Amino acid sequence: MPRITLPSPDTMNADQRAVYDKVVNGPRGKIEGPLRAALVNAELADCWQAMGALLRYRTTLSPRHSELAIMVTGRYCRSPFEWFAHRPAAEKAGLETAIIEDLLAQRTPDLAGADLAVYRYAMELNQYRSVSDKTHAAAVEALDERGTVELTALVGYYTLVAMTLNSQEIPLPEGVAPAFPLPQHEELK
Repeated sequence: MPRITLPSPDTMNADQRAVYDKVVNGPRGKIEGPLRAALVNAELADCWQAMGALLRYRTTLSPRHSELAIMVTGRYCRSPFEWFAHRPAAEKAGLETAIIEDLLAQRTPDLAGADLAVYRYAMELNQYRSVSDKTHAAAVEALDERGTVELTALVGYYTLVAMTLNSQEIPLPEGVAPAFPLPQHEELK
């Protein structure tokens, strides 16, 4: 059960409904996950959805690299909903099952080239809140400066997503088992 009341279309005020309509009529096609929580503040939800749409659909990052970074972040942040929501997108973007399973098991996957640069960048950014000179240089070489800035923003955005999903306990769809437990269900009791 979520920890907060999630607005539904029939309980939304006009501002909330305007954001809801914008999202369901956009590339997402539906509202799920953290936007359900953000809708308690329509202005926040509108800014959130705009930034999310930009980072997910309109950067120079390939879908494969975006989804790799999102999967690294979702697993690092221990967000079962984020993992659930993005695994199909990662598969569709061409991430091989072995890579996804390694990320799930918290093993370093067998990667090379730009994939390895994105993985290392996302891992270091999650672990240390920054990256080494070597990792930064590899990302710039693989993605250029714009792509590296976009990658940083993507990881930061999906950290916000994971924090919201986890802290508000946004539920997985009925019948879906989490790939791993929420942090608070293990050590934050």
